Amino acid sequence: MSGNGAMTFDLEYTRWLEEQNKQINELRTAVNAHASDSDLRLIVDGIMAHYDEIFKLKGAAAKADVFHILSGMWKTPAERCFLWLGGFRSSELLKLLVNQLEPLTEQQLMGLSSLEQSSHQAEDALSQGMEALQQSLAETLAGSLGPSGSSGNVANYMGQMAMAMGKLGTLENFLRQADNLRQQTLHQMQRILTIRQAAR
Repeated sequence: MSGNGAMTFDLEYTRWLEEQNKQINELRTAVNAHASDSDLRLIVDGIMAHYDEIFKLKGAAAKADVFHILSGMWKTPAERCFLWLGGFRSSELLKLLVNQLEPLTEQQLMGLSSLEQSSHQAEDALSQGMEALQQSLAETLAGSLGPSGSSGNVANYMGQMAMAMGKLGTLENFLRQADNLRQQTLHQMQRILTIRQAAR
């Protein structure tokens, strides 16, 4: 994705956000009107499917320009303050939501606590992998900065740049794993909660 592709993603994200706002307003109206559980389930399932769409959009955009997605330039400045690998930290979202969802049963509390712990462990593993990748990339690029001039040095430089580009391809994999974690966490959280809790 060139600058044009990034612009295309930004437009798609804007449309996605507008639709999300409509769905959230529809859900609020249904909750306030004391809609039936089956009506709420339809709306919540639609919102979850809509979230699945953004993960697909981000995946496609990351294939073309991983830096645009990783940097979160399509997010608001406030959202970028909390950005982790192109999105939110699942464990942080769970911490915020638990207080909003009370009262929770003991089983729900245990399920959410377990989900938060497993999310945090996965986030730590991804963060460590990113740190290792950044270190490896820095070492590869630093190795390419030697004196130039001979054809051997040019060949060496080109080889090291090819290695660096290969390592950059790994960024897309980390981003995909982070989005997969976010998506799985949302779906697991929905299974733990009652439909009325999920609607809130």
